[in-house]
Amino acid sequence: MTKHSIEVITSVERRRRWSREDKERLVAAWFEPDAVISEIARAAGIHVSQLFRWCKELCQIEQLSSDTSTFVPVIVSDVALIRA
Repeated sequence: MTKHSIEVITSVERRRRWSREDKERLVAAWFEPDAVISEIARAAGIHVSQLFRWCKELCQIEQLSSDTSTFVPVIVSDVALIRA
């Protein structure tokens, strides 16, 4: 008769919380030359889809913060109103 080890789980595993810096570091690794996304995700212990979601969120936030609003003057003339 052989003995087998048994693992007893005594608590519920909680979701990990990732800081913005950690997310940015992992997404930045994605843009390195010869980067393999699945390897980056595997090394971090996350699913590839999570890394895609973080990239989408962080790139969207970056794009929104880099957009600058520019006001352009509008000139309304009587000729344009008559034709309409």
